[in-house]
Amino acid sequence: MSLAVVFTRASAGVEAPLVTVETHLSNGLPAFHIVGLPETAVKESRDRVRSAIINSHFEFPAGRITVNLAPADLPKEGGRFDLAIALGILAAAGQIPSEALCNFEFLGELALTGELRPIRGSLSAALACTDSGRCLIVPTANGAEAALTGNSGVFIAQHLLQVCAHLHRHQSLPVAVAEAVPTNSFNYPDLNDVRGQGQAKRALEIAASGGHNLLLCGPPGTGKTMLASRLPGILPALSRAEMLEVAVIFSASKQVGQPLVYRRPFRNPHHTASAVALVGGGSQPRPGEISLAHRGVLFLDELPEFQRQVLEVLREPLESGEILISRASGQVRYPAHFQLVAAMNPCPCGYFGDSDRACRCTADNVRRYRNKISGPLLDRIDLQLALSRLPASAIRQPSIDIEPSATVRERVLLARQVQLDRQRKTNANLTIKELEHWCSLSNTSQQLLEAAVTRLKLSPRAYHRILRVARTIADMTQTTAIEDSHLLEAIGYRALDREIL
Repeated sequence: MSLAVVFTRASAGVEAPLVTVETHLSNGLPAFHIVGLPETAVKESRDRVRSAIINSHFEFPAGRITVNLAPADLPKEGGRFDLAIALGILAAAGQIPSEALCNFEFLGELALTGELRPIRGSLSAALACTDSGRCLIVPTANGAEAALTGNSGVFIAQHLLQVCAHLHRHQSLPVAVAEAVPTNSFNYPDLNDVRGQGQAKRALEIAASGGHNLLLCGPPGTGKTMLASRLPGILPALSRAEMLEVAVIFSASKQVGQPLVYRRPFRNPHHTASAVALVGGGSQPRPGEISLAHRGVLFLDELPEFQRQVLEVLREPLESGEILISRASGQVRYPAHFQLVAAMNPCPCGYFGDSDRACRCTADNVRRYRNKISGPLLDRIDLQLALSRLPASAIRQPSIDIEPSATVRERVLLARQVQLDRQRKTNANLTIKELEHWCSLSNTSQQLLEAAVTRLKLSPRAYHRILRVARTIADMTQTTAIEDSHLLEAIGYRALDREIL
């Protein structure tokens, strides 16, 4: 009768809680039981582990085997525990040294031949393992991903035999090497492709400088989608910490073998997407579009075509920057710091207010179309802009105000640096107390803002968002105080929801 303890990691959202695999061999009729809230794939590991051990030329114990995955109240899913279970059985049977196991954590799915197959979420497990002070052994296919942590104690293996040889100190496993992360600018669509729409480009630059949400409203073909797709190209590059945050989310959600994402995400879900697709969830929770857009842009084209209950799920993460998915078995938390960029037509046919083409919609149709977007959701969008149709001459001839994304991005970086030096965050994330400190107004400006709030019947949330946008406009001009011109421009972007929407 013997007992062995092996450490591994489960997957719970972007976290990787520690799982202790306790293996007990005892006398009795041959049996193999796995306890500790395993789901079907974990239960099926009994057959995979048995075949892998036998095909690796080890002796499978002929007795009663009990494997406990602790803690017992944490759901266990997938084949990520196969390697730890196999090593626990071999250690309990005395075929590998059990004292060497306490310094390692093991992840990997076993093939029947004993080969190691990749698993999802190895990056979050590697981060958690680094904090624990233990070394990590993962399949070779997960090595480059797990090595992004910078931990030199991440080893890779292709077969169960290699892991056992390393534990016997007969042959050392190779250290995982991270793949080269691109440091240069990515090939985003360039802003100089957009003809005209100078005010829209200005709003796009303000949104990039302060991290603000943006709504573009206009007839079909006015460049709404073109503008939105060029926002990532003028945003600052991800820091290493932000890059790891994004990589962890994609590591937890991607199919095994897909490359990680190292640049700012740009997610563009179709308007038929469900609430679960947007927020995340499922029987085995996975991140949704708003988490996959973390540190990047979530673009919702044809905004009123989304189901209203789908759009309403955006309200909480827009304020909190995270999403909490609750299930009977527990809760999973995903980060969701994203910029919302939305585009819509002013009416179902798209030509309401167009000077060149008559609108075919009735007043009731226009009202129903606009009512698909709730007031509380519009209240959370800082910049709301109406686009008009370009004349034919502007389409044929280059515009005089064309600037490449690189030039605009330099100005955005300067404005962002002002904010980071002053408050260590973007203006869109300022709290109310921080607004009072960093966005003080003169008496004239205060009266101007109060008059605009009263006339437009704006909420206190809209009042604070106007202040944030005005603070960003001031930072773009390297001005310490918010001036009346900055405030008027910020109010102009907010007034559109009363005039058009």
